Parts: sequence; C-alpha cells; structure tokens
Amino acid sequence: MTTPSRLWVIDDDRAVRFVLAEALRDAGYAVSAFEGAKQALAALADEPAPDLVFTDVRMPEMDGLALLDALKARRPDLPVIVMSAYTDVASTAGAFRGGAHEFLSKPFDLDEAVALAERALPQRDPAPQTTAPEISNELLGDSPAMRELFRAIGRLAQAPLSVLVTGETGTGKELVARALHRESPRARKPFVALNTAAIPAELLESELFGHEAGAFTGANKRHVGRFEQADGGTLFLDEIGDMPAALQTRLLRVLAEGEFFRVGGRELIKVDVRVIAATHQDLETRVRDGSFRADLLHRLDVVRLQLPPLRERKGDVPALAARFLAQAAKNSAPPPSASTPKPSSACSSTTGPATCASSKTCAGAWPPWPRAKPSPRATWAAPCAAAAATPPTGPAAWPRLCAKP
Repeated sequence: MTTPSRLWVIDDDRAVRFVLAEALRDAGYAVSAFEGAKQALAALADEPAPDLVFTDVRMPEMDGLALLDALKARRPDLPVIVMSAYTDVASTAGAFRGGAHEFLSKPFDLDEAVALAERALPQRDPAPQTTAPEISNELLGDSPAMRELFRAIGRLAQAPLSVLVTGETGTGKELVARALHRESPRARKPFVALNTAAIPAELLESELFGHEAGAFTGANKRHVGRFEQADGGTLFLDEIGDMPAALQTRLLRVLAEGEFFRVGGRELIKVDVRVIAATHQDLETRVRDGSFRADLLHRLDVVRLQLPPLRERKGDVPALAARFLAQAAKNSAPPPSASTPKPSSACSSTTGPATCASSKTCAGAWPPWPRAKPSPRATWAAPCAAAAATPPTGPAAWPRLCAKP
C-alpha cells in the first residue's frame, strides 16, 4: 500500500487551519496542523519531514516568510505554498523570491487548495532565490485578475525573459514593466522607457541605437541610444505595434544577437538588456496584414501579460480613486476636510471603457475644495462645463460622471 504524502498546515487562524487540514485529509493525505511557525520547526526534530507545506504569512512570533527561509535552508527541495489575505506585489514577489512553490490568496476554494497540493507534490524545483530591493507600491488592486497579475510578476521578475504586456490604453502597462524591473536581479541597473509612437519615424532609429557625430544633418556630437543607456538593465518599449517596418528588422537583430551599430558608426556595440514591450494593438492581426514581423513578435512574446481594464475589476476603483485623490490633494490648498465627499462611487458607476488612467482623470477633476472663494455650485460645475458638449462616452465623460449630484 502506498504511503500517503505528508502535508503540514501552519496557520494561527484555528478555523482556517482546521478546515484546510480536514479537506486535505479527505483527499487522502496525512496532515499535521500547527498554530505557529516555531511549533512546526520544533516538530522537524521529532516527526518525518513533510512532502508539502501550507503556511500563512502573518503569524505572531515568526511570520510565514521567515519560516519559508528556515524550511528552505534545511530542505531546499521542499515545496511550500504560502497563504495570505494580504495580496500585493511585494508579498507575492517576496514569497516567490524566497522559494515558494505557489501563492494562495485568502479566502480560497478548498477544492482549489486540494488541486494545488496535487500539482505541487510531484514538482521539486523551487523558484530561484535572489535578493532584490523592495518593489515600489505603484500597482494597486485586490481583484482576482490583479492577484493573478501579482503572482505572474513574482515569477517572471526572476527570469531573464522578454515579456509582452498587452491591454487597453491606460491600464498600467508601464507600471507592470517597472514592477518587473524593480523586483528582478537587474533592479540596480537602469530602467529606460521609450514610447515608440511618440518619436518621429526618422528619429526613432537614432533614439534607439544612438548615432555618431556627422551621421546626418544636425548630428553635431555622438548620441548614446536607449539600448546603451539600458545596458545591464531593462528597456521598456511602449506601443511596439507602431514601430516602422525597417526598424523592426534592426530590433530583431539586437534581440537575437545583443549587438548593433550606432547610426553612422562602425563600432559594434554589445549590450545586455532585458526588453519588455507593450501594445494596445492586436499584433497577430498586424502580422497577418504584413505590418508587423512574425519573427519579431516571436522574440518579444516569450511570455505575455494581459492587463484587464478597470471596468472588469470595479472593486479596485475605490482604492485607486483614494490614491489619485490624495495625489491631487498634494497640489491643492487647503487639503480636503474629513467631510469631503468621495468620488469613488461616481467613478465606478460607468459602464464605458474605464481604465486606471481615466480613473485618475476622474479623481483629478473632483475638486472638493475651492482655490479662491467661488460659490460651491460654481466650484463643482466648473470641471464639467467643457464636457457638457461632448457625448457621454470615453474619457471625456469622466468629468461629468464626477459632477456633484
């Protein structure tokens, strides 16, 4: 008879500990439950080592990430599933950086937890352990889509792979690229961003690869391009779908060989750059119509991250609106009082193409304090006057949605 796999459940919440342990026992596993990390470590001396560990993050005396480090120091091949109700980029990336096999967000479905245990047990390759600085808390959200995004960032940040970030305009593609860089081993090296659609086609080659003095009219001195500026770090190419066809060929060579010539130069430049590209366009369609190279898409799209629009995660609107309003308040005086009405309900009521950018516009157009002494009615109505003549769709509708009832 096959010996059942030994699983440990470590959580200071008695209800979670009991329910998860019972579900795993019903699935045929031998389960030991502990209320704290220290009790689990003490049991390592008396009990056989577990085959899989479920641990909470926030526990008294010793948290789950410290326990993860201790377990990995003794058993580097031990798969550990980290559980937490506090799901953000820093927590998930910290768990994966420490070697966690998976991050399970609370509350979770018991069937999902059992299925995760089944997948984790045969796999003994932990995530690589790399020390990186704490990630900036720019990404915000607690919806299922954002939790999945945080987990993906935690995994991908450690791998030197090209990433293609897709999503509608204003969904935060550059924030994802910065998060990938800041949590990666390249974090101490430069992060360089370039919007390829914002640079005229005739100047984009020089901007990317640099040029030598005299390479063309007006080139009075050598210019170091974005690839050289990002050497050792990360280059973020936004709106990659708008790159001219001639430059796509040059970019393909850099991705394949890691080398290029400056415009008008003869010196071969070698660089080590991780490229993260972003687009709101359907690149497969552009490949079919011949406006984008299929081999370049293959190089860029090693891993793809699809960002959800804000209308698909409306539960995140209040937190985003509060952040944007606080940012707007820094530029205004006096600060809003405690009785100031909140824009989050108005900003989340739209069924139009809401994005993080349009939510920020909404918060910026929400003037809960007067700069001089106009009447309250005029103060509320002013930001919406310009929108009155436009159809109530798209970003132009946001100021009107923010108007005081």
